[in-house]
This record gives sequence, structure tokens and C-alpha cells, in this order.
Amino acid sequence: MNKIQIVIFVLIGLTIGCSSNSNREVAEVPDSWESVLTTGNNTTVRLMMWQGDPFINAYIQEYVKPRVKELYGINLELSSGQGNMIVSMLMNEMEAGKDESAIDMMWINGETFYQLKQIDALYGPFTDLMPNAEFVDWNNPFIAMDFQQPIEGYESPWGNVQLTIIYDSLLTPEPPVTIDALEVYLQNHPGTFTIPNEFTGMTLLKSWLIAFADDPSVFEGSFSEEVYNAYAPQLWDYIKRIKPNMWQRGNTFPDGPATMHKLLSNGELHFSMSNNDGEVDNKVLQGLLPETSRAYVFESGTIQNSHYMGIVKGSGNISGAMVVANFLMSPEAQYEKMKPAVWGDGTVLDISKLTPEWQEKFASIPNRKYAPPRTTINQYALMELAPEYMIRIFEDFRTEIIEGK
Repeated sequence: MNKIQIVIFVLIGLTIGCSSNSNREVAEVPDSWESVLTTGNNTTVRLMMWQGDPFINAYIQEYVKPRVKELYGINLELSSGQGNMIVSMLMNEMEAGKDESAIDMMWINGETFYQLKQIDALYGPFTDLMPNAEFVDWNNPFIAMDFQQPIEGYESPWGNVQLTIIYDSLLTPEPPVTIDALEVYLQNHPGTFTIPNEFTGMTLLKSWLIAFADDPSVFEGSFSEEVYNAYAPQLWDYIKRIKPNMWQRGNTFPDGPATMHKLLSNGELHFSMSNNDGEVDNKVLQGLLPETSRAYVFESGTIQNSHYMGIVKGSGNISGAMVVANFLMSPEAQYEKMKPAVWGDGTVLDISKLTPEWQEKFASIPNRKYAPPRTTINQYALMELAPEYMIRIFEDFRTEIIEGK
């Protein structure tokens, strides 16, 4: 989505938020967890989420769905959708004056959280009632903040990840660890690197934008036009310099990491990337990447962020959605999700808050074979920027790089 589209969404949404949504009745929610369970158990909960990864899909279909059915009698129904689709659907529902949304909860973060807040489509705050919220690492700013936005109980944390560059150690035994080194590498190995024109690629560009600043703290807080204009020209100048040596000479850009993984696997690219620092392991296990694949981060740092579950303000089953969201934050569900052979998604829990038995279980999770240890890359973790930075980078990547204006 470009900047103009998002601005239109927000403006229309604000209008709707002042009219139809303000008149929509929010389902009555119990004031204790016991009454949440009484109301939410043995119901159907409709979850909308991105379904583009077979391991994530298997985690939900083969583990989460049976467990919430077994524990709470909940039928979890899934539908595919993310980002713009979720915002557009909820806006259309509000504009049509629907009393109840077609979904109850959704997998979101960042821009989507920002837009849904703008149109008043999120229910909350709700996390204070959830028992498993006590185990969340709320002191971690990478979890308590979503794109510089305090979540304030309107999202329940689900996972934590950091962007990594994936490479084939057989093709590239010593990958470039700085932006300058990458430029030199591409001069010697043209056509082996590219940037996906979607969320992951823009996250890399945000990481590089921060790298061009002498002090990363200038990006803290809300969006600053002055700060963006001070450093964005350096970013675009750099991309323009390396563009002739990029894949397809920078005349086209892939639609996402999945395409890049294939190009890396066949040797056409020397680098892919992922927002999930553990993804290289499960992609090797899936047979989508060679066993010589490894992952690393640039010395200038890469963005670390969290992803969340949100509940629709117009849901007809807020209690059921809270039960599912609470389960997803449970030590049991977080432990299963963190296994490299399952998903490899980072936990949002403070392990020290768990019982000794659970602490031991988390400590016994098999080590990642191909991804760097979290303790190694945490020192290079950069805070996410305010949502408007992503909006501007999407728009300027199109005009400055794709269209070449």
C-alpha cells in the first residue's frame, strides 16, 4: 500500500469512526476471567491471519486448533488475510453499519495496528484480564511497544523476531557485514542481491535508514519530517548506486522472501532475508534451503519487533477471542512455537517468571543449527520506527527506485 492509499484509508476511517462505528454496540464483556471463560468456552472464534508459511499453518491447524478445542471447547475458524485487507474489510463493515464483524480477532502489528486504531476498530484494553499476561516480558520495549506505539492492552503479544540476512555459506563463506562491504561485494558479484518489495524489504530499508544516522535515537518517538528528510536521501543514493549490480539490474523486485529463498536455493541469488531470525532453520528442515544456509545481521543493526493478536471491536465473541489470545500467550503454546522444527518464533515471555519446570523446558529447546543465537544478535537489535516511516519508505521506494524518478 502506498502513502496516498493509506492516507485515504485513514481519512475515510476517521469519518466512519465518528459515525457508524461510534454507534456500533460493543458486545458485553465480563469483568473477571472466570466469567470470560463461562462466556467464551464452547463457542466459535473466527481468526484472520496471514497463511503464507506451511510451518505456521501447521502450528495453527495441527496444534492450536485441537488444543483450544480440547481445553475450552472452542472451534477456531481461520480465514486468510493481513494488513490492508483487514483494514479495508473492517472499514467496509463499519460503513455498511454491520452490527457484528465477520471476524473476531486477527494477527497484526505495526502499520495495521496504527490504521486500526485510527478507525477505532480495535477492542480494548483487554490484556489485564488475561492470566497469561503476567508472564509477558512487559519490561522489554521490543514487546511493550509496537512501531513506537504503546500497545496499552489493545494487542496481546504473540511472538518476537529480528530481521536477518540469509546466505549460502558454500557460495559466500564470508558474507558482507556492513553496508559498504555489501556495495563492494555486488561490484564483484553482480546480480546476487535484491530487496523484496514488501514488508520484509521495507524493514531492511528502515534498518539502513537508521544506519545512516549518527545517532539512532533521533528516530525515537513519533514521525519527524525533518529527521526523515535528513537521512532518506542518503538511503536512496546508496540504493541507486548498487541498483545496477542488483538482481535483474534492479529493473524488477521480488514479491517476498519466499521467492528469494528459491532464487538462493538455485544459486541465482547469494542472499535472501527474513523478519524471523529463526526462519533459516525451518526452511532448511522444509527442504526449501540447502543445509549450508546460514543467517546473520549487519553490524549496523537490524530491526527487531513483535507481532500480536488484536480483537475486533465489533466482534460478536470478544470473550472467546480473549480465551484464544490468552492460550497463545501461554507457556505451553509459546514453548511449542519456539521449537525450530515447529516455527522457531521468539517468545514474548519472561522465562524467569515461569515455574522451574517450564524454565527447564524452554532451556531444553533444541538449539538452532543454522540461525545465530538470539544472545548474539540482540546486541544489534534496532527499535521499530513510527508507522509513518514505513509508509514513506514504501512510497519513496516506488518513486525513487522502481520508477527511477
